[in-house]
Amino acid sequence: MMRAGDYIPQKEPFVMVGDLIACGDGEVTTSFVVSDDCLFVENGKLLPYGILENIAQTCAAGIGYANSCSNQPIKIGFIGSIRNFEVSRLPKCGEKIITCTKVLEEVFSLTLINAEVRIGDELIASTEMKIALSDVDSQAV
Repeated sequence: MMRAGDYIPQKEPFVMVGDLIACGDGEVTTSFVVSDDCLFVENGKLLPYGILENIAQTCAAGIGYANSCSNQPIKIGFIGSIRNFEVSRLPKCGEKIITCTKVLEEVFSLTLINAEVRIGDELIASTEMKIALSDVDSQAV
């Protein structure tokens, strides 16, 4: 299994993805074990901001992996918009979340994705997100 953090521009302590489980055909799946030293943990639970960042980094890991396979540099991306964000419960420290993103549409440097976050079979969060990819190489920053 590959470390998803190897394919994103973020560095510790801001890495919110663990393993890259699957990547291909517009879908990316990562895992992440919530720990108490995570920047977005409060009172033993991952806050909604942490879930959103995990989703964005899952998408970024897929783009970074694809770029690395074609010897392209990892680019910096930004969350452009968030739509229909729903959270049924917050993950607790020690729980492993599995995040799957699916590309719905790509137009120029914008990618629209659908995301689901699960703990086991339980769907705990979902959203649609637009990711804007810049021309800036993450190594240049």
